[in-house]
Amino acid sequence: MTAKKDAGFATKAVHAGQRPDPTTGAIMTPVYLTSTYVQEGPGVHKGFDYARTVHPTRLALEANIAALEGGAHGLCFASGMAATSTVIEMLDAGDHVVSCNDLYGGTYRVFTKVFARHGMSFSFVDATDMKAIEKAMTSKTKILWIETPSNPMLRITDIKKASALAHKKKVKVVVDNTFASPALQQPLALGADIVVHSTTKYLGGHSDVVGGAVVTNDREIFDKLKFLQNAVGAVPGPLDCFLVLRGTKTLPLRLVKHCENAMAVARHLSKHKEIARVHYPGLADHPGHAIAKAQMCGFGGMISFELKGDLERAKRMIAMTRVFSLAESLGGVESLIGHPPTMTHGSIPRQERLKSGLVDGLIRLSVGIEDAQDLIDDLDQAIARSAV
Repeated sequence: MTAKKDAGFATKAVHAGQRPDPTTGAIMTPVYLTSTYVQEGPGVHKGFDYARTVHPTRLALEANIAALEGGAHGLCFASGMAATSTVIEMLDAGDHVVSCNDLYGGTYRVFTKVFARHGMSFSFVDATDMKAIEKAMTSKTKILWIETPSNPMLRITDIKKASALAHKKKVKVVVDNTFASPALQQPLALGADIVVHSTTKYLGGHSDVVGGAVVTNDREIFDKLKFLQNAVGAVPGPLDCFLVLRGTKTLPLRLVKHCENAMAVARHLSKHKEIARVHYPGLADHPGHAIAKAQMCGFGGMISFELKGDLERAKRMIAMTRVFSLAESLGGVESLIGHPPTMTHGSIPRQERLKSGLVDGLIRLSVGIEDAQDLIDDLDQAIARSAV
């Protein structure tokens, strides 16, 4: 079967974009390991000519993710950074982007170290402040780039308000929805023009594949991105697409557990005497709690917190966990712990990190689907041992 447009989210996760294989009846989308397709004559084929341009396994994933985001058009890429870069490649020299100042270090790096060399300019502001966004915009601004929840401070931007503000100035809004996933938040319905994902994270969900995706309702934007996808060629392989497609089937179930565990961990850490501050939008004292509650249907599995003490204590603590694994990335079924200042956000200059609140003692958790008490006990023992 295929999912109807008005089907529920879980039904779309399992069925959208997928049909039983017409040759064998296989219920799972096949991994089509082919680079090219036989044509009946020049330009006469069955919709497929070369795998960089179009691929049946990729088409199924693109349709699936588009449906989950409530979008008309989906495109998949070899990584989240390939998806991000392709969106920016729509711009020309002289164009300007306003971005949140709390964002993934790889995004900051590609903006400032790659695209800035090609004549594009970038301004980084507190995207929770609508006045700051408006002040940063110029006549050359083409894109407002938002992460919400942001990485790693878990700040929340009001997507509706930001989109309305940007559209008045004819600026397109891009939302990196990686932290929330479409199971918790659908930015297109809130006014965004483009949604970006690292499918490596919650969409894949098992830490076994790298990928990216872009979703939009705008046909003109889609046509530009489709041209770039083919022209630049940063596309995922068929097995990568198959793995992400497998992951999206359990996305709704996994996110329930991620959210439950993260809330339990955040509440515990918020009462811990060795923790200076906990950043989790599910906590009532989080500055963005009300907005997150309004535009999300869950608060996610990501937490960051500020450990009391110096940089060396933070390094000791993250190396002492037994259930949490010290690693880059996020969104897998297993819990991960990391130190953004020296890991995921190490490419951002320290002074810039500090301006956005990313202090040396900040620790980021990707809370998995293990038993919550085991996660809490693990953090407690690591915090206690790191004080020595």
